This record gives sequence, structure tokens and C-alpha cells, in this order.
Amino acid sequence: MASELRETIPTFGGAEREGGDVDLTNWSAVTSTGFAKSWGEAALIVGLAVLLLGAAEIFLRVSQVKSYIFPLPSEVFTALFTRFPDLFWPHLQVTLIELFGGYLIGATIGIVLAAVITQFPFVEKIITPYILLLVTTPMIALVPLLILQFGFTLTPRIIAVALASGPMVMINAATGFRRTDLAKIALARSYGASTFQIFTKIRFPLALPMIIVGLMVGAIFGLLTAVGAEMVGGKNGLGNQLMFWSSMVKMQNFYAIILLLALMGVSIYAFFYWVGKKWTSWQA
Repeated sequence: MASELRETIPTFGGAEREGGDVDLTNWSAVTSTGFAKSWGEAALIVGLAVLLLGAAEIFLRVSQVKSYIFPLPSEVFTALFTRFPDLFWPHLQVTLIELFGGYLIGATIGIVLAAVITQFPFVEKIITPYILLLVTTPMIALVPLLILQFGFTLTPRIIAVALASGPMVMINAATGFRRTDLAKIALARSYGASTFQIFTKIRFPLALPMIIVGLMVGAIFGLLTAVGAEMVGGKNGLGNQLMFWSSMVKMQNFYAIILLLALMGVSIYAFFYWVGKKWTSWQA
């Protein structure tokens, strides 16, 4: 009976750690040991990056590769830091507005829907086909249609980000709500706990690791969708600038934007990693 009632808390790193710690290092096969745990490890990571950039710089100079094919790393960093305030920052602001606006809407709706469908299976049967449709359809394809309705404003891109991030949050949150300890729920019901109390005191805390995973994946999907939407139908933003500078064959600026987007993606991961370490490092 115990094996039927109890489900293990979801981890993505294989075997659970000794002591039952649950954190983001268990959630992905990419990170089995987490970030650097000492200044020495951090120095090795930075040193490897410097070594690779230096090797690329030397190779490009020796082979005399044209800058319009692949610019020198030093030229990319120079363009990023010298032109950031006047050239990149205004477009970065637009992309951030789209990302945060659409992500806030999508993540909120996703968590609410996840809570509803896990409490009411009939609702799940109705909306599941539409959620699958949203997950399997590239939201960038809807941007031209949204532009016809709302014009060349931020609204179409914000809607696209919400439609891309919301289902990812909902799917992971719903998985977390279902993988709660059924023995604890049965015990709470025997003491007369209401459905709301069970949700707030048992289901939500135990589902928090999966919810944070969903929020992280949704944020990354939202960033990708925001940039893609700007490339398809935007007159500003980092995605629009990628198209503009590539057409102008100014590859220093092009790769500077690529680097900026990569830093944004890493920042999203690092933020949710920190949130996971802070709020889900409890004993299973």
C-alpha cells in the first residue's frame, strides 16, 4: 500500500543525494555538480574562457579571416562595451519589456491552470488539446497575424511571449502538483484538512522544485520567442538589430548582440538556480 501511495519527488539528475537534498543540480543532466564551489574552480572556468578567446583571436589574425565573415573577439567586445549605451541599451530595454510583460502574463496563467486541472480532472480533459496545440506550434508564426490586429507595437510580441512561456510553466507545475506525497495527503484528510489547506500546505511546497523548473524553462522560451518575434515583425529590439546589422555586414555589432543575448540566457538560468537553492533545499 505504501508503494502505491508514495511517489518520489521529481529529480532529473539520476539518483538522489545522500540526505535527500533537492536542488537545481538534480534537475538537469547538464548540471550534475552545480556551479564552481571555490575561487579556484571559478578561476579555472574564467581561465578556460580566456584561453579559448585568445586562441580564436590568434587563429583569426593568422588566417586573415575577413571581419564580415567572423570578426575578432576583441572587436566584438569593443563594439559591445563602447556602443552599449547609445546603440544596444535602447533595444535591450524593448526586449526586456516584451520578455517581462509576456512572461508575467504567461507564467501567472500557467500556474493557475496547473492548479485548476490537478484539482478538476474534467477541466484537464477540455483544455489539454489546446495546451498541446500551443506547445507544438511555434508562436513566432502567429506574430504576422497579431501584427495585422494590433499593428507594429509591443503588444503582438508580448502576446507571443505569453503564449510561448505559459504552457511550459503549466506543464511543469502540473507535473509537480501530481507528484506530491499521497501518504501525506491521506494523513491530512484524516485530520480533516480542506482541499485548500492540502494544496497550500502540501501540494504547493512539494511541487515547488518543478514549478521553478517550469518558470526557468518558460523564461528561456520567452526570450527566444521575443527575439524571434522582433526578427519577424519588429521595428526595434535586439532581434530587429540582429537582422539590421547582418544586412549591413557589420558583424562586430551582430556578434555583440549574440553575446548580449547569451548573457541574458545565462542570467536567467543563474537566477532560477539561486532561487531553487534558496527555496527548495529542504530535506525530502
